[in-house]
Amino acid sequence: MSSLLISPYAQDTAELNTILLSQTIYTVYQPIVSLQHGDIMGYEALSRGPSHSPLHFPDKLFRAAEMNRKTSELETLCRKKAIENVQFLDPNKLLFINIHPHIFCAPDLKEELSYEFLNTHHLLCRQIVFEITEKSAIQDFEELKNALAYYKGHGYNIAIDDMGSGHSGLNLLHKVHPHFLKVDMDLVRNIHKEAFKQSIVECLVNLAKLNNIKLIAEGIETQEELITLINLGVDAGQGYFLGKPSAVMQQLNSEIKNLIVYHYTQKTSHTVLYTYSHIGQIAQQSASFPVSTKCNDIQEYFNTYNELGCCIVHNKKPVGLMMKYTLDSRLATLYGVSVFTNRPIALIMDPHPIIVDYRASILDVSKIAMNRSIHHIYDYIIVTKEDDYYGTVTVKSLLEYTTMIERNFARELNPLTALPGNRSIQAKLDSSMRSNKAYCLLYLDLDHFKAYNDIYGFENGDLIIKYTAKLITSLVQSYCGHSEFVGHIGGDDFVCLLEKPYEIGVTLSQNILLKFDEGIVSFFNASDLANGYMMGVNRRGKTENFPLTCLSIAGLYGLLNKFESLEAIGAHMAKLKKKAKESPKSSYVMEYLN
Repeated sequence: MSSLLISPYAQDTAELNTILLSQTIYTVYQPIVSLQHGDIMGYEALSRGPSHSPLHFPDKLFRAAEMNRKTSELETLCRKKAIENVQFLDPNKLLFINIHPHIFCAPDLKEELSYEFLNTHHLLCRQIVFEITEKSAIQDFEELKNALAYYKGHGYNIAIDDMGSGHSGLNLLHKVHPHFLKVDMDLVRNIHKEAFKQSIVECLVNLAKLNNIKLIAEGIETQEELITLINLGVDAGQGYFLGKPSAVMQQLNSEIKNLIVYHYTQKTSHTVLYTYSHIGQIAQQSASFPVSTKCNDIQEYFNTYNELGCCIVHNKKPVGLMMKYTLDSRLATLYGVSVFTNRPIALIMDPHPIIVDYRASILDVSKIAMNRSIHHIYDYIIVTKEDDYYGTVTVKSLLEYTTMIERNFARELNPLTALPGNRSIQAKLDSSMRSNKAYCLLYLDLDHFKAYNDIYGFENGDLIIKYTAKLITSLVQSYCGHSEFVGHIGGDDFVCLLEKPYEIGVTLSQNILLKFDEGIVSFFNASDLANGYMMGVNRRGKTENFPLTCLSIAGLYGLLNKFESLEAIGAHMAKLKKKAKESPKSSYVMEYLN
């Protein structure tokens, strides 16, 4: 008796047809969380097949659709279900929906996502974020750009997915100019261990800030990854550590929210007092106007109140900037008055101004502002609070404030090494003592340095201080990233405070000593190097042999809140330093504080 075997392809095809006919697509929603204040900014809608179906997982589901040339039909169903399955979404939160770029060029999408359909499910156009998922090369960027202009004009948001992999490259970024940019999870995985990945993400952060794009990191699975991304300045994140996909739109765990707020506060406050300044402190709560406001009304406002710019809003959200000089130049053209006077300001406003959060660092904002095109260098900066329009900052007020900041900052830095000095070190330690996080604290001290100064002179001594500072800073950044703290206590003493595990502290200390000993030889003459000691005159006026300058490191890992005061930490580190100095050569001790 023979049996008829059905191929897996035929089984998947039959199952796909059943799913499409019965519309049994299920939607789960994964939270996207602000890495500044820990609030959920939106959810990504992810589609699944029936729970017991061989096409339950999305990779198999969409592979079957592609093989049967039914990708468009499946994607349409997924988008429909993603919106229908939303029970209630806060008007201030976003819904990210995956979409293939070729869909934008099809007229069906406009009918599919009609205002009536969205309104039925209590959604607004501005809440929808089209997340471009491109797995194959785009053939016509200009066609895509023109199609996206329609949806942007109607309030939809655009995101590019998987930046850093596949075809989600700089050309797509340039043509699309999205509102959101999602960093591929391969760049996020173990980012706390890889300095090169951190450098890449740091570049993306700067690029996003300069172009008013929100950066979202995907695939966050550990606390270490989350903290690193916060310190790098990434705007938002998603991943299993923050929240798994669920049929119900879940809220963020309060412990994770507190963790985000704490580390963001630590990052923005840094240690130097002036960096507590945020842009909201100098923002002027000036007037704003709806996008429908006529050009002549804006001109009258400028002339009456002697204002040079204003924010254009839609539902309290800033969507553009209108500067007086731009409006005047438009109206001064041959037909400018007749064409624009009674037309809405949305036609000529700048739709891509700098928009920053109230809590953004003034120094960060000033860097963004000064990197603008020369044609927009004097444009206002728009400030939001809880995503609503708050006020504007002029370049004049920004420059005045940053000048004051730089003056105060210069007083804080050590003049020889340009590293933060005692006041900053004390502030950093004080902040760390008030946290429940374990730190790795390193105290570094040059040994036999006074003898070197006496024999070789203070100028050469200063060169060793600079060499040591540069070496410590570069290795800390290499092993721990750019967000960790290095300070110069004064003289030949340095301190590092790292949010890293014990093992990193040990490895870093070993490598600092190794590199120091390799480089310090260039600061001695051939005779002293051959002898293995320096010959000089001691305080009693007699000739004496002094050991060559070396480096001692006293290390401590654990909760600093176990100490009652800064003085107690200082006394404990002094004991460890004394122990490290027992060796005649460069050495370290590392204590694990229980």
